Amino acid sequence: MSSLYSRSKDLSSRSRKSLSDSPPSSPSPSTKTFRQDRASRSDSSGVESPSDRLSARTSTYTRRENRLSSLSKTEDDTTSKDYKKLYEDALAENEKLKSRLDDSKQELTKIRLQLDRVAQKQDRISERSTVFESEKREKEALEKRVSDMEEELKVLTELKSDNQRLKDENGALIRVISKLSK
Repeated sequence: MSSLYSRSKDLSSRSRKSLSDSPPSSPSPSTKTFRQDRASRSDSSGVESPSDRLSARTSTYTRRENRLSSLSKTEDDTTSKDYKKLYEDALAENEKLKSRLDDSKQELTKIRLQLDRVAQKQDRISERSTVFESEKREKEALEKRVSDMEEELKVLTELKSDNQRLKDENGALIRVISKLSK
């Protein structure tokens, strides 16, 4: 019996040490009642029953769980309280996006200028082609007129030669008539 009593004392002293080692956290009401029940049972009976062992294991497990949850809560608190870092990250992201937007706007402006230049070149080309077409029509009209004038020139040269021939014949006839009349 004394060995069981010393074991339970040993166990309770260990649990007290582990509680004092754990970081401060507010224990849940169920953990408080477990400790109080266990302490009263071990002090009053002196013999540890299987249910006491089970409750001791359970309380150890809940203490570990509470320690882990308090650690994760402190991590959550630090992340949730790190608003300044989150704000700075958001500002940095906004600046990156603004610079990308500015770059895109500049690129859009360059592309629009290139598009305007190409449109102006096409307008000039179409104007040139229109001018070229009108010049081509004028050239064709002038070529036709030149060919017509060349034909008229041929006719005129023929008429001149006919006229010259007729003059010669007329002169010969006048000579013949003048000889006859003498």
